[in-house]
Amino acid sequence: MTEEKITMNNGRLQVPDQPTIPFIEGDGIGPEIWRAARTVFDEAVKKAFDGQKQVKWLPLLAGETAYKQTGQWLPDKTLTALRDYLVGIKGPLTTPIGVGHRSINVTLRQKLDLYACFRPVTYYAGTPSPVVHPENVNIDVFRENTEDIYAGIESDVDTDDAKAWKALLAKQGKLGKVRFPDTSAFAIKPISKQGSTRLVKAAIDYAFANNRHTLTLVHKGNIMKKTEGGFKKWGYEAAEEYGDKVFTWNQYNQIKADQGTEAAERAYQAARAAKKLIVNDVITDNFFQQALLYPEHFEVVATMNLNGDYISDALAAQVGGIGIAPGGNINYQTGHAIFEATHGTAPQFAGQNKLNPTSIILSGAMMFDYLGWSAAADLIRAGISQAIKSHHVTVDFAKNADATVLTTSGFGDYVARLIEELPRKAAVN
Repeated sequence: MTEEKITMNNGRLQVPDQPTIPFIEGDGIGPEIWRAARTVFDEAVKKAFDGQKQVKWLPLLAGETAYKQTGQWLPDKTLTALRDYLVGIKGPLTTPIGVGHRSINVTLRQKLDLYACFRPVTYYAGTPSPVVHPENVNIDVFRENTEDIYAGIESDVDTDDAKAWKALLAKQGKLGKVRFPDTSAFAIKPISKQGSTRLVKAAIDYAFANNRHTLTLVHKGNIMKKTEGGFKKWGYEAAEEYGDKVFTWNQYNQIKADQGTEAAERAYQAARAAKKLIVNDVITDNFFQQALLYPEHFEVVATMNLNGDYISDALAAQVGGIGIAPGGNINYQTGHAIFEATHGTAPQFAGQNKLNPTSIILSGAMMFDYLGWSAAADLIRAGISQAIKSHHVTVDFAKNADATVLTTSGFGDYVARLIEELPRKAAVN
C-alpha cells in the first residue's frame, strides 16, 4: 500500500485523503488513553467525511517503553519519522526528576524546532471545577517552546563550570549579586528577539484567523528587564508590523503622553469599535490574579517558556484540570507539529483502565483543525461536550450523584457512539 504523506507547500499544509500520521502511545497510562482516543478519532473522521477520508496510523517508540526495547529513550528512527511525516500525536512520556535523561518532550520540541506550544483552555459544562465561574475561562495560550531555562544550560555547585561562571561574574563586577556564590548552582535564561517575534506573530495570526480581539503579552519584565523585558519590547514591535490592523498599549501610552488621557481613550475605543486586535501586556504575577478574578478579560496570551508552563496548567485547573487540557507543539513555518496529552504518565494507575483520556482526545481535535479537517474536530468536541454534560465520565469527573462512571476504554466507546449519532456538522453547545 502506497503511503500518503502530509507535506508543506508555499507555507500551507497539503493533506491527502488518507494521510499517514505517526503516534506514540507513551508510558504508564499512555497505551490505555491512546486506544480510547483512537476509537474516537476514527469514528469522527469516518462520520465527518462519510468514509471518504481515513488516517493511516503509524506506531513509533519513545520514552521508557523505547528504552526497554531499543536502549534509546528517543530512537533515531522515531525522530526521523516525525521529521518526515510532519504531523504526529503522542501520549505522556516518562522523565525521571533530577537524574537520568533530559525531558523527551523538551528534546522533541528543540530538535524539531516546535517553537509554539499552543494550549487552548476552555470549559465544558458539567466538568467539576474549583472556581465559581469556570465558564468565563476561554483563553488560548501561546508559550514559546525552545528557549528560556528549558535550554538546559546549567552548572552544578562547585564544578569547573560553576567556577568559570563565578570568575566571569567577578570580572564583570557582578559576583556580589550572588548571595551564596560558593554553594550556588547556575543556569542561563536565553530569550531572543527572533524566538520572541515568531511566537508573538503566531499568536497574532491565530487571533486574526479565529475572531479573537485581545492579545496579552505576559512577562516579568519589571525584574528581568533584558530577557522578559525584551520579550515585551519585541512583542510590541512584532505587533506594530501589522499596521492599522492592531492597536497596542504602546500606542495608547504614546497618545496619552502627546495628547492626554482623553485622546488616548478615544483612540482605544475607536480601535475596539473597528474590531482591531488590541495588544496589551501584564506582569506575570498580576496575570495569575487577574485570570482568577476576571478571566473574561483575556482571549489570547503569548508568553515565554517557563511562564507558559505555569500559566497553562494553572488555567487548566480552573476548567477541571490537565486531564481535560489539550496541547500542541507547532512550527507554523515548516509545518511540523506534535499534539499531545498534557498530563503525566501516572504509572501507579497503568493497566487499570480507569483514568481520563480527554486530554489526548481533545489534542486530536486540535490536530484535525490543524490539518484542515475541522468537521472531524467539531464532532470530537461535540461528543466530549455531550458526554460530560450527561455525566457519563471517568472516575475523576464523577462528582455528581447521578454520574455514570466509565472506564478509560468505556469513555472512548461512549464518545464514539455519540459522534455516530450526531449530525455530520456538529458544534459544542
